Amino acid sequence: MFSFIYSIFVSFVNLVVQKKLRGMICIFVLLSVIILPTSCERNPYKQGKLLYENFCQNCHQENGEALLGLIPPLKNSDYLRQHQTDIPCIVRHGLKGEIIVNNLPYDHEMPANPTFSEIEIANVINYINNAWGNRYGYVSYDEVKANLKECD
Repeated sequence: MFSFIYSIFVSFVNLVVQKKLRGMICIFVLLSVIILPTSCERNPYKQGKLLYENFCQNCHQENGEALLGLIPPLKNSDYLRQHQTDIPCIVRHGLKGEIIVNNLPYDHEMPANPTFSEIEIANVINYINNAWGNRYGYVSYDEVKANLKECD
């Protein structure tokens, strides 16, 4: 596909250089703007989403709103936003004890995910941080690795 687009590009450039069909460059640019963004995968959090769907969604729900009063929400969660450095440890080791999320107490135990690799933990956190309107940023593999050293 790339070689086809490249050959069309070279042909158009040659035509423009020869001062023929200058309007064609406008058409080419327009087509590039339409075709190229749709030809690349637009989901950078694909693995994180799959992990979430398989390991987290049963409790926190598909929309991240969870079960009010029982399971804390991840969508628009002040706890998630304020405890980014703790989240890798929570994902790996689970969570026991009461926490306050969006001014509501939650005391339901979260199970551990000890088999998750560091990169899987980073991926699921990045999915959660950017799903459902959350804009909590990106967590690097190195940040997750360093945070896990603090709790392992």
